[in-house]
Amino acid sequence: MSAIASLFQEAARLAAGFRERAPARHVPRHNYAASLATFDEPLPAAGADMADVIRQLAANAEPGLHFTTGPRFFGWVIGGSHPVGVAADFLTSAWGQNAGNHVAAPAAAAVETVSARWLLDILKLPAESSVGFVTGATVANFTCLAAARGEVLRKAGWDADAKGLFGAPEITVLIGDDAHTTVFSALQFLGLGHDRVLRLPTDPMGRIDPAVLGDALAPVSSPCIAILQAGQINTGGFDDFIRLIPALKEKGAWVHVDGAFGLWAQASEKFSHLSRGIEAADSWATDGHKWLQTPYDCGYAIVRSELAHRRAMTIAASYLPFAAEGERDPSHYVPELSRRARGFATWAMLKHLGRDGIAALIDQCCASARLLAKYLQREPGITILNEITLNQLILRFAADSPDDESDAITRKTIAKICEDATLFAGGAKWHGRDVMRLSVTNFQTNADEARLAADSIIAAFRSVSRD
Repeated sequence: MSAIASLFQEAARLAAGFRERAPARHVPRHNYAASLATFDEPLPAAGADMADVIRQLAANAEPGLHFTTGPRFFGWVIGGSHPVGVAADFLTSAWGQNAGNHVAAPAAAAVETVSARWLLDILKLPAESSVGFVTGATVANFTCLAAARGEVLRKAGWDADAKGLFGAPEITVLIGDDAHTTVFSALQFLGLGHDRVLRLPTDPMGRIDPAVLGDALAPVSSPCIAILQAGQINTGGFDDFIRLIPALKEKGAWVHVDGAFGLWAQASEKFSHLSRGIEAADSWATDGHKWLQTPYDCGYAIVRSELAHRRAMTIAASYLPFAAEGERDPSHYVPELSRRARGFATWAMLKHLGRDGIAALIDQCCASARLLAKYLQREPGITILNEITLNQLILRFAADSPDDESDAITRKTIAKICEDATLFAGGAKWHGRDVMRLSVTNFQTNADEARLAADSIIAAFRSVSRD
């Protein structure tokens, strides 16, 4: 056996061992400080054996790894890195392709073309839209909003790509008060400012109140970008696209939807009613490493106008090949030139699951979220604060107690859950109070896992209550 074959087999053995071990513990044994101490050593003068390096990497890293691939990881909206996607990603790394253009990596460019078409189909978005394969929803939002910025200014007679924003007409940005923080970051990166926005009031689920839109739009006369949401990060709530988008379009606004995980509701007959009307927007951001279960990092920037998308993103140089009609350069749709070929894992997961498999996966996660809520609500002292519309739950413990006392018990319960390590859940602030958030996004989370998780949460709360 060659040295390369032996090395790759050892890496595969270690990877499989990690994935196949019973996920009894969902919390790392090492925190950051312990992990740093494990890795911290002087740079060696002499090199080390290849296989020894890989074995030491696994031994050092694993105590500090979350079991994000397990069925009871609920801390953030993180998919399970399905083995098919991981295997495709193994190949992607081994092939070492730079997916910058169709000449440097013909297969990588081609698989993006097909995967983009499949994504638009399953997400029920306009077929003429273009898709950029980016790191995740943060950069997807950035990319879409860059296209939006350029287009609304172009319509106002200003070429932002050539002249920048110095002297440009002012852009009004409308956004819900409970939008995700990464959208505000994207606005910051684009020079639009994370505070220089018009924040619209939201309801208890974090959805924009359509009743306030008319008054908010009345004074708007400048170029306008509106940002809506499919799947609020705490509640799973969806903005009312049927009512909001036509009113915004009538005002000439570019409508962008942050759909990091909620956009996938489009793939399910049971949940697509939540996103009804979303196809009328101008751009959409979503992740593959959430409900499509691709490995990190993988997200999609989807823009109805391919020309606006390419104006904002195309990188041109004399040494780069020209994309003729019928050819697609991946770098024309993302803010990167050299980058990973993310299309291979996307294609593999879409091919493996198919339309029916993706719908079933989403339905199973949402059913498991409802079961979790059902079990937890039976316990006196546990309060579910949101409508369970999709896969998100927010809980408060001892909610009948004074707010500060309930905050403390909620924090202690989360800490106890992490100490027990049967599952992982994280804390958050919701309307100023401490809550525990559960995100059900893993392809392995079923009814049995939901019951086990609920039992563990209840046991932790009872333990804290007795102290």
